[in-house]
Amino acid sequence: MTSVDLEIDDGVARIWLNRPERLNAVAPVLVDDLLSALDRVGDAKAVILAGRGRAFCAGHDLKETPAGDSRARIERLQDVTRRLRSIPQPVIAAVHGYAIGAGAEFALGCDLVLAAEDAVFAFPEAGLGLSVTGAASRLLPLIVGPLKAKELLLLGERVDARTAHALGLVNAVVPDVHATALDWARRIPAHPATTLAKRALDAGIDSALEQALELEVSHALITEHLPENALGSRA
Repeated sequence: MTSVDLEIDDGVARIWLNRPERLNAVAPVLVDDLLSALDRVGDAKAVILAGRGRAFCAGHDLKETPAGDSRARIERLQDVTRRLRSIPQPVIAAVHGYAIGAGAEFALGCDLVLAAEDAVFAFPEAGLGLSVTGAASRLLPLIVGPLKAKELLLLGERVDARTAHALGLVNAVVPDVHATALDWARRIPAHPATTLAKRALDAGIDSALEQALELEVSHALITEHLPENALGSRA
């Protein structure tokens, strides 16, 4: 069983995070499999990113002991955001259950975000002694505004689906998030203008993305090796 499944049908690629026993928590194998799936969407006109089981993605798997070069591992995780932003197809996040930490950052990287009624978003990194790494430092203030972004990052409080919608974190809260995501994906025109629209809208947003990602790496390298953080204390 792979940690990420890819299904392509009728022009729509559906990518499923598939570690349900760990609430799809992020581990190196999931990052590798997710990047591989994004590379294999082919000529699909739209992509849906979703999670199997009870959650979209519950953040970093704290039972996984970090190994190898820290910078390489962090940049590999950041490649998910880069790939979500750079592939020509619009990507729809279909979020149910937890979208915590890296899971919330995966959703931020998508072009459209749909939430189930039970969806919960949070950025708990600061409280764990860690740093955000998925361009949240760039994307979150643009979406919710600088003051609210600081509140979400500094306090780390969980945000329910309705509050996330009011903040602009999600496009809509729907009863059946997977069916609605598939409906939206099928309604996206299979036309080069769709790709051009995505690129045009993201051009200004992403102009400073690499600088934000590099700063996040620098901060992550500092925080990751402090003994009082969640990773350091466990290791």
